[in-house]
Amino acid sequence: MSGTSEGPTPAADLDRSAVTDSDHITYDRVFGAAPLAMAVVDREGLVLRANPAFGELIGADWGTLTGRAAADLVDLTADPRSWHAYREVLCGRQARLRCTRRLKRPEGNSVWVQLTVAPLADGGAGVLLSVADISARRELQARLRHLQMHDPVTRLPNRTLFFERLSAALEAESYERSGTGRIGLCYLDLDGFKAVNDTLGHRVGDRLLAAVAERLTRVADEAGYARAVTPLVARLGGDEFALLVEDSTGTEQLADLAESALAALQEPFDLAGQRLSLTASIGVVERHAAGTTATGLMQAADTTLYWAKADGKGRWTLFDPERNAHRMTRQALSSTLRPAIERGEFVLDYQPLVGMEDGRLSGVEALVRWHHPQFGTLTPNRFIGLAEEDGSIVQLGRWALVTACRQARRWQLAHPGEPPIFVSVNVAVRQVWDSDLVADVAETLADTGLAPHLLQLELTESAVMGSAGRPLQALQALSDMGVRIAIDDFGTGYSNLAYLSRLPVSTLKLDGSFVRGFQYEEAPKGIPPNPADEVIVEAMIQLAHRLGLTVTAECVETSAQATRLRRIGCDTGQGWLYSRPVPPDRISELLGAQAYTAGVGNP
Repeated sequence: MSGTSEGPTPAADLDRSAVTDSDHITYDRVFGAAPLAMAVVDREGLVLRANPAFGELIGADWGTLTGRAAADLVDLTADPRSWHAYREVLCGRQARLRCTRRLKRPEGNSVWVQLTVAPLADGGAGVLLSVADISARRELQARLRHLQMHDPVTRLPNRTLFFERLSAALEAESYERSGTGRIGLCYLDLDGFKAVNDTLGHRVGDRLLAAVAERLTRVADEAGYARAVTPLVARLGGDEFALLVEDSTGTEQLADLAESALAALQEPFDLAGQRLSLTASIGVVERHAAGTTATGLMQAADTTLYWAKADGKGRWTLFDPERNAHRMTRQALSSTLRPAIERGEFVLDYQPLVGMEDGRLSGVEALVRWHHPQFGTLTPNRFIGLAEEDGSIVQLGRWALVTACRQARRWQLAHPGEPPIFVSVNVAVRQVWDSDLVADVAETLADTGLAPHLLQLELTESAVMGSAGRPLQALQALSDMGVRIAIDDFGTGYSNLAYLSRLPVSTLKLDGSFVRGFQYEEAPKGIPPNPADEVIVEAMIQLAHRLGLTVTAECVETSAQATRLRRIGCDTGQGWLYSRPVPPDRISELLGAQAYTAGVGNP
């Protein structure tokens, strides 16, 4: 036997070869019979072979798919991100791709599939593309999402879906791509819906809500006929609904939508033999989408809805930035009132009260000012009402009383040669009810050393004229103590003159509206004189004098007014003719003068 002759093939090699051939046969059979749609794709992205399930899924003959671009068969090129990842897998730079696609079949229907692209298990030169039909799962997910995102009573989008749509509409890429770049919202609340539930039951209430939803949907559909986007109607909870307008064209469009909604709801509802009528209040907001947040838009809508309710219900109200700023300021002031008193942010200015006959300073009115760290110096009309509402007026009033009396005593000690002037302090009715005003005054006078007759307390006409019980007893006790009592803004209420004679009052302060008619000695050209002004004021002065009261005229601004008031017997004048409210040191300067004449106190 020559050593160069070839011997028989080793048994091991024969066995290995046989096994490999057998495996290939088995794999081919499994590949062809597998219910999962699969295709082997080469590194160029071309189909090497596909199984029948793959052809059936995409609606093509599986035998004709060899050599075709796999990406086109499963629509991978439509999504840039998936297309890039697919090429990375083909090149071996990415291990796997999994994504979801919607495939349109030749017969017109579509299927949702999950694609998986991964290298072959044996390390061959290609990848395995598998496609799983997930349409049933997607449909179930869609049904569950619909139930989660819609109100079961009205079948409208619920609060969750509404905010999802609103947030999406406010994303920059949404409004910058096209449209007007604006957004609008009608926030609607049914007036008196609770009464329907309470009297007719929740079943009728639910039917009413469903009927309201139908009408609002019809309004939205009609509004969307001539426009690209139909307003979204949603139920936000309870009896609250919203109509969201993406790419709105301005406030006029939102106003028309609100008017249509109100008109649709005004028609009576017939529900199972019950004929119901209702109205709604609507807050309307329309603005640029840029810079707007979902929270900010809803806060504005909620505020505007509150205005519509407060203005009388059954109407729509447009968001007003100025009104909102005032509301926000009011809230900010209310929340900081009490701490501000404790921090010493309040001061008193004083406005002179001048004798009409001799022009001398006889007293001053203490006027509180708030040096707010954010809003600057605030006058009483900005915060006194708030203080009365939350009760801090008691603390503020006590501070003003002590401060004014202490200052009046300082002036008296600093100018012993001059007749002492009195100080007039405003008192709110709540101070009488919620505190022991008599005890506070007595304690203050004792602590400061100020004589009682040098303190005057001012109450409004409406407060004094309605006094009875404790307030009247307090006024009488103060008068008995020697403190002066003045009625402020006299003539603006409905005075019971007979009752006035029995009140412990020493001074009437005529409201400025009467004095304004005295502005000119001779009416200027084009402005006819009104003799009734002088007749009314003269009658009130004579009545006051008959009752033993003195009269102070407020808002004296011209010499002509002062002359006429002096001529008909007015005792004291107060106003810008003499001085604006000034700090205490300015009053000290005036007291240093021998006489106080008109104009001396002007700044």
